[in-house]
Amino acid sequence: MVEYMAADGSREVSGGAHVWGMFREGRDRLRPLGAGCGKLGVMDATSSDPGRMTCMEVWGGNTSVDTSVSMSGLDAWVYSKPYKQAAGGGDVHYVSACATGRIVRLLLADVSGHGTEVEEIGRDLRNLMRRFVNYLDQGQFVKMMNARFTEMSRADIFATALVTTFFAPTRQLTLCNAGHPAPLLYRAAEGRWSALEQTVDGDEPANLPLGILDMSQYEHLDIQLQTGDIVLCYTDSLMEASAADGSQLGTDGLVRIVGGLGTVDPAVVIPKLLLAVAAEHPGNLHSDDVTVLLFRPNGTAERTSTRDKLLAPFRVIRGVAKGVWAGDLKGEMGLPISELSVVNIGGAMFDIFNGLWRKKKRDR
Repeated sequence: MVEYMAADGSREVSGGAHVWGMFREGRDRLRPLGAGCGKLGVMDATSSDPGRMTCMEVWGGNTSVDTSVSMSGLDAWVYSKPYKQAAGGGDVHYVSACATGRIVRLLLADVSGHGTEVEEIGRDLRNLMRRFVNYLDQGQFVKMMNARFTEMSRADIFATALVTTFFAPTRQLTLCNAGHPAPLLYRAAEGRWSALEQTVDGDEPANLPLGILDMSQYEHLDIQLQTGDIVLCYTDSLMEASAADGSQLGTDGLVRIVGGLGTVDPAVVIPKLLLAVAAEHPGNLHSDDVTVLLFRPNGTAERTSTRDKLLAPFRVIRGVAKGVWAGDLKGEMGLPISELSVVNIGGAMFDIFNGLWRKKKRDR
């Protein structure tokens, strides 16, 4: 299943292998979904015009996809292939953009299951993404995701996940790794790749896969990104692939491979990486779902436009009103309310408040 949800709660759905539920494989462009909401589109490796995404939209799914999307401050590329060409796999990915275009959230989860179970989980995750689309702090979102998987743990349903929130005015990325393979970071100024390993303080269990324990808190890492930097997220099929000598690639092996790809063009990193991993050893990337999510700051949203500032409250009100009109009084479908903080509310109107968003974590 692939679903796309706009700010007013409207959806388009595909149950097959078509990309994103809104167009078929090929080079067709998507129609805009309302004034100011931009467009999405297929993007090939040589395209320089990724689809646009704004206005409290949630975008993603769990079926086959090879495309890109451009948001305020961030460009992203996604490749996903379910195991054995199934209609839907256990890898779930979603991207959301807030009412002002300042907050972009990206989720990549590897769920222990396939078929209808994952479709139901995908709907829950989409609703949570929409509910917290206007939240700068992702802590509550991660906590509620874990609570949902804890409820399903009796059915042996768990998930690893990477949750990232990009704040365009400061180019700050907040990352939470719940038992997932470590993402890779490319620093353009240094010209090298490295693994983004997240360390946790104390002896208590922390940042375990979702649903293992009813944990009230997950640790989050803050990273200062610059234009040209790249973050590469992936599911375990890449890390568990075999090297030429038969050993498991692991994170170090992926760093070695991606570091040898040559010129770092984000539009071709994913296909070149997949070809290189497949060439390492027969059978690589054929025994599990394969998903790669790559994103980079594009330097287009250092300041929120006056138009977006003025329209943001109306977008929030419209989204909530549509949900209430549809009977979602308890917010089960994800009413897109806003986080009541000085940075989030004040920053939507006055740029000076955006600079206050800092966490007491080490920058990298």
